Amino acid sequence: MDSEDSGTVNLVSKEGDSFEVPISVAKMSKLVETTIDEDVDEDETQEIPLPNVKATVLNKVIEFCTHYKEEPMTQITTPLKSSKIEEVVQKWYADFVKVEQVLLFELVTAANFMDIKPLLDLTCFAVAVMIKGKSADDIRKIFNISNDFTPEEEAQVREENKWCEQA
Repeated sequence: MDSEDSGTVNLVSKEGDSFEVPISVAKMSKLVETTIDEDVDEDETQEIPLPNVKATVLNKVIEFCTHYKEEPMTQITTPLKSSKIEEVVQKWYADFVKVEQVLLFELVTAANFMDIKPLLDLTCFAVAVMIKGKSADDIRKIFNISNDFTPEEEAQVREENKWCEQA
């Protein structure tokens, strides 16, 4: 391990909660990696504010990064071999994304904001599995999207795109 990766950094959530994290774990986030000031005194712990990440979500992100350092996740390749998460990644990772839908979406947002590719891949895969095989109405409900088509317009779009559903 590089000497510059020893020590800790404080990640500060939206609510102001501070989480002391080993620098090697925190650097899984490209955002954090580029924010860390290498010139800070050895005995001084640097604080990195993450104003878009709630404390509960940041806690889960840290849990993911810490585990990933110990046991890297099997890379998710496309096309997907299976729509069962357990068949694509290790059990710990499959269990990690078995959370409430709201938390899963917050994890996607945090992974994107903090630029943590393995976490973004995993959470997006979990969302893809969640919506696979669902109707447009079901997907609208999941993502809280209102339908701004009139019934006539929707029928016209379905007719024009009938070929999609035949595949």
